[in-house]
Amino acid sequence: MSDPASERNERARRALVTGVSSGIGEAIAKRLLAEGWSIIGFSRGEPAFAHDRLTHVPVDITDRAALAQALTGLGAVDAIVHAAGILRVGTLGSLDPANGQAMWRLHVDAAEQIVEALAASLPEGARIVFIGSRTAAGSAGRAQYAATKAALIGMARSLAIELAPRRITVNVISPGATDTPMLKDPARAAVVPKMPPMGRLVKPDEVAATAAFLLSEAAVSITGQQIIICGGASL
Repeated sequence: MSDPASERNERARRALVTGVSSGIGEAIAKRLLAEGWSIIGFSRGEPAFAHDRLTHVPVDITDRAALAQALTGLGAVDAIVHAAGILRVGTLGSLDPANGQAMWRLHVDAAEQIVEALAASLPEGARIVFIGSRTAAGSAGRAQYAATKAALIGMARSLAIELAPRRITVNVISPGATDTPMLKDPARAAVVPKMPPMGRLVKPDEVAATAAFLLSEAAVSITGQQIIICGGASL
């Protein structure tokens, strides 16, 4: 009987990575490329780097019709990494429903749309990774953001149960404050990130290394889990 993992190793493994033009998504794409993966990168902006195994697909993931078109004819992939994200902050009494809807669409609804479109074509042993946030546990001024990231965890665990018979794993990586452009977004200036006890922010490369591990054969039995990377902030 053929081994699906061995067959995939004989060709370049393909991963769909969203948010590939910046921050954590960019770091994950670079890490996987270094490990021999071929990457289909979804993002609105052009990545600042090029690689012969990187195919960039310009798409606004918040646009359901545009995302559906981008997913059409994508071909088989061995992994899905949904790293695209936005952060809009607001305290009780000044919450903007439009911000909540935008974050829900990008973090939760788009993840659902991607997996719904590709699940049937995923090979046995494929991997799915969502980028969540430690904020899912709750944080003042981030109620709407936290709600979407908490929902992502529930969805990931539910999908993991459904896909386990096909040995497809689904996990969430939840970083704390990470040194990315999103952290410096003026739109979040009213809520300053707390420095972790270790005295520095999480680095995107550290999140990328965890994603690469979850996509490796060593992580074949890890599914339905949330891995928190926070420099001790959750202690």
